[in-house]
Amino acid sequence: MSYTVIDPADESQVTTVEHVGVEETDEAIARAAVAQRAWAALAPADRGRHLRAFAGAIDAHVEELAQLEVRNAGHPIGQARWEAGNVRDVLEYYSAAPERLLGSQIPVAGGIDVTFHEPLGVVGVITPWNFPMPIAVWGFAPALAAGNAVVLKPAEWTPLTAIRIGELALEAGLPEGLLTVLPGRGAVVGDRFVTNPTVRKVVFTGSTAVGKQIMAGCATQVKRLTLELGGKSANVVFADSDLEVAAARAPYG
Repeated sequence: MSYTVIDPADESQVTTVEHVGVEETDEAIARAAVAQRAWAALAPADRGRHLRAFAGAIDAHVEELAQLEVRNAGHPIGQARWEAGNVRDVLEYYSAAPERLLGSQIPVAGGIDVTFHEPLGVVGVITPWNFPMPIAVWGFAPALAAGNAVVLKPAEWTPLTAIRIGELALEAGLPEGLLTVLPGRGAVVGDRFVTNPTVRKVVFTGSTAVGKQIMAGCATQVKRLTLELGGKSANVVFADSDLEVAAARAPYG
């Protein structure tokens, strides 16, 4: 099965993207589990260096990614450049995290209190169509920094920048299988992230209805999840606010 990507500006065909099925998804998850074990065994400083190299590869291709997003998602070029730069910046930020995974101890009487920081394993990230690059990196960058592998399913309509970011991860030297982009239908690939027990966490941004289904599926395995659902940019206007100013500025949120 495949999907034809359309340029929303003029409805021309950009390219055709092959969708993966359940079997291919399971194979990618299995490869990710192998890559994750080697990744987690690296010294924190080495993981940080890999993430900085990944950020450098993104930085060298900001314009390419921005132009790709313009054609795929119809974003204004200025916004698209910011989004591509945000991928770089978020990776730079989290490249410091492996050496700073600190925590606090809860005092206990008459015993030893120890905290172990351990990665979950494989994390599944499912992203929407509206901000494909930033929402993807907000999911995969912290997961990689903590020692996990990531399988990423972009929205069917806007998969192109995610696919290119996955290629740049390999070009930057990240291990094969550590960050795998799996274009496909949510009911196939996304659902398999939920039902495959090797995936130990699911990150989803999208509708409340689908989020409820994911939550219910994860509950059967006590699988961790992060959900960002429903509307966005809510405003709270207090009684002493200038209503005209609030009304004028709310749309900019």
